[in-house]
Amino acid sequence: MREPTFLILAALAGPPLHGYGVMRQVAELSGGRVKLSAGTLYAALDRLTAEGLIAVDREDAVDGRVRRYYRLTERGGAALRQEAARLRRNSEVAVERLAGWAPLPGLLPS
Repeated sequence: MREPTFLILAALAGPPLHGYGVMRQVAELSGGRVKLSAGTLYAALDRLTAEGLIAVDREDAVDGRVRRYYRLTERGGAALRQEAARLRRNSEVAVERLAGWAPLPGLLPS
């Protein structure tokens, strides 16, 4: 799973959010590293909805425009848990490997 998808699902693991709320949560969860454009976000939301990982929770009219709120589905929660476990395992392997690693003298700057 790509990082933006993971972060969108993680953002929707809380209460339902509209698109701008998802964008803000993704930026916050990533420490500002991942900033989704509106086009990228809405394409991802459409794809994730089609895949059954998220669903439209409700729609509200605000200033004459429809604001759509999304929520994580059970299937989306399972996918998020599975990916989080995969990332955790990979991280643990890297930390274990680094515990016994030291750069060869003179080959790499410290």
